[in-house]
Amino acid sequence: MARKLASVQEVLSIEPIEGADRLVCAQILGWKVVVNKGDFKPGDKCVYFEVDSFLPDDDPRFEFLRARSFRSNEFMGRGMRIRTMKLRGQLSQGLVLPLSQFPEVGANAEVGTDVTQLLRVRKWEMPEQDTGAGVSLGSFHAGIPKTDETRVQSEPGLIGELTAAGEYYISTKMDGTSCTMYFEHGVFGVCGHNFEYKDTPTCAMWNYAHEHGLPEKFAAFAHDSGRDLAIQGEFCGPGIQKNPLVLMRNELFCFTLIDLATHERMPLDDLLATCDALGLQTVPVEERGPAFPYRTEDELIERAKGTYKSGRRKEGIVIRPVVPVYSATLGGPLSMKVINNDYLLKQKD
Repeated sequence: MARKLASVQEVLSIEPIEGADRLVCAQILGWKVVVNKGDFKPGDKCVYFEVDSFLPDDDPRFEFLRARSFRSNEFMGRGMRIRTMKLRGQLSQGLVLPLSQFPEVGANAEVGTDVTQLLRVRKWEMPEQDTGAGVSLGSFHAGIPKTDETRVQSEPGLIGELTAAGEYYISTKMDGTSCTMYFEHGVFGVCGHNFEYKDTPTCAMWNYAHEHGLPEKFAAFAHDSGRDLAIQGEFCGPGIQKNPLVLMRNELFCFTLIDLATHERMPLDDLLATCDALGLQTVPVEERGPAFPYRTEDELIERAKGTYKSGRRKEGIVIRPVVPVYSATLGGPLSMKVINNDYLLKQKD
C-alpha cells in the first residue's frame, strides 16, 4: 500500500500541554502533533503531513517552516523536511494545517483522501551510506513485493486486525538497508530496496551471497523442496546507516519468506526452518504469544523502545501474525511497524 504522506484527516482530540499557554496537542489518527492553541477543535478536517514528508520549497504556505525545516542537497533538491521533534516536552510527529488553506483539495474532501501528489509532497529519502550496491540491472523484481511496512500510527485499525488474527510475534527492526535474494526458474538474483543488481565485485550483497554459498544453497533447496523462493531481510554492517549494530562485517537478518509459485508470504516457522537450512540468521524474535495483548498505540510505542546488543537505540519493532493473515486495511498480508521514538529524536540529516 502506497504511503499517504499528505492526506485529509480529522482532528480526534485536543489536549493541553503542561506549562504551554499557546500550544496544545492534537491527535490525528494515531499521531500526536503540537499545534497552536485555538487553531483546531475536535472534529475539524485538516491536511496532515506525516513524518518524512518533504514539502515543496516554492509553496508559500510552507514558508513558516523555513527556519527549522529547510533542507537543500544534490539528491533531494530544496524543500521542507517534516521530522519528529519535541516542543515544550511534548513529542510532535507530523504537521497539521487547516483544510481551508488548500482550496485545490476541496472543502468537502473525505477523510482519508490522499493528497500527496496534488500537493507535490515527496518522501525524504537520502541514499544509503556506502552500501556497495553495484550495478543496477533494472527495476525491482516484479513478482516480489517490496519490504515497506506501515506504521501503526498511520493505520490504528491494524491493532484490531492483529487482535483478531490469533497467534502473533514481535521482531526487532534492524537498522540497515533492504535486501531480497531469490531463486526462480533456475536463476539466483539479488535486489536492494528499489533495484535488482548485477553480480559484480562492487556489490556488497552479491559478495555476501557468494561468501555464504547462497546461490548453490538456494538451488539445492529449490530442487529438494520443489519450491522456488525469495527471502527478504535487512542488510547491516560497516558503512550502512552508520552501523548501529556495530558489526565487524556485513550480515543479513531475514524477516520474510515468499513462495514464488504462489507469491504468498510463508508462516514464521517456515521462515525459521528455511533460514536454518540455508545457514541464514533471522531478525531477533522478541516476543511470541497466542493472542495479541496490546490495545493502544501508546502501549506499542512504549513496547518499541530499547537498544540493540551494541547498546545503541534500536529502530523499533515489527509485528505480524505467526501464520500470515490478509489485511483489509493494507490489501495484503497483515503486518505493521512501530518506530522507537527515542531513535527518531536522535536521527540527524
